[in-house]
Amino acid sequence: MKKWKVLIIEDDANICELISLYIEKQGHIAILSTDGEDGLSKFYDEQPDIIILDIMLPKLDGWQVCKDIRRENSTIPIIMLTGMGESYDKIRGLDLGADDYIVKPFDPNELIARMKAVMRRVNPLFDENEMIEWPYLSIDMKQYQVLVNGKEITMPPKELDLLYFLATHPNQVFSRLQLLDQVWGFDFDGDPRTIDVHVKRLREKLGQPTIQWALKTIRGVGYKFEVTTGD
Repeated sequence: MKKWKVLIIEDDANICELISLYIEKQGHIAILSTDGEDGLSKFYDEQPDIIILDIMLPKLDGWQVCKDIRRENSTIPIIMLTGMGESYDKIRGLDLGADDYIVKPFDPNELIARMKAVMRRVNPLFDENEMIEWPYLSIDMKQYQVLVNGKEITMPPKELDLLYFLATHPNQVFSRLQLLDQVWGFDFDGDPRTIDVHVKRLREKLGQPTIQWALKTIRGVGYKFEVTTGD
């Protein structure tokens, strides 16, 4: 699993410090902002993986920050924080495109659990299963390492992400567009045929050390990581 870049937009310094402490304890990166305008600027500059967004902020409130981010057609996960417990505020936040909502005071462990749940819903590559093994194949997302027959295979991030996604969904067929959405993201506007290029490179690097799994082309549809029960 890659480190998450977590943007925390919160004007309370104590809460900011507490959240960042728990996030860094999980091995991720915390980016701090104390007002809405600066938070929006850091969203553009830092390209975080997830945002923790307070509602009551100076300069630009959380509602407007959320609205501006969604106006950019960004699907980045947003968890809103507030001291208000009214259901209206929760509904408004979700209507604006927030993925989850948590009321202060909160247990930091609950926030971390909510973050993991949101990340799993939005992008399966952030699944907690960081290590996957098939015969003669080992993929370790924490170390960002692939071993074939015990030998490390060097590959760029997108190749590894694509392999990991397919290998964690054995025997499921995905179209090129589905793979682009899951691995490159919904905002990718490149050629879907980039999938073909990446699969070709993966096949060249992996070879075929076993008949128990293979990257298969499903003509007219897409690709799958095919797993058999044969010896």
